[in-house]
Amino acid sequence: MTRPEGDLLQVRVQPRARERAVVGWQGTALRVRVTAAPERGEANREVIGLLAEVLSVAPSAIQLIRGAASRDKLLRVAGLSRREVRARVELIVGSAGSPTGAGSR
Repeated sequence: MTRPEGDLLQVRVQPRARERAVVGWQGTALRVRVTAAPERGEANREVIGLLAEVLSVAPSAIQLIRGAASRDKLLRVAGLSRREVRARVELIVGSAGSPTGAGSR
């Protein structure tokens, strides 16, 4: 069941990567790569944009709860359960969890 305010998602971010990508799951955290530098919130905005694309939600449905200055972030995804988030990520990454360029720019 989805929480009305949204479910929480742990994310591990690699800033300044060559390309934007959802890498896969590392335990309970979703690993992502973004090209933006971790300055002035640029990497955070890119993470939210990438996840919005992958999860097929509006960027406004994703809220940074904790970790603005850290590689480890906690995000709230409005309108999706953990199961739905995992299923949508698996469509992009695949069940093997191998890196994907899907969502790359």
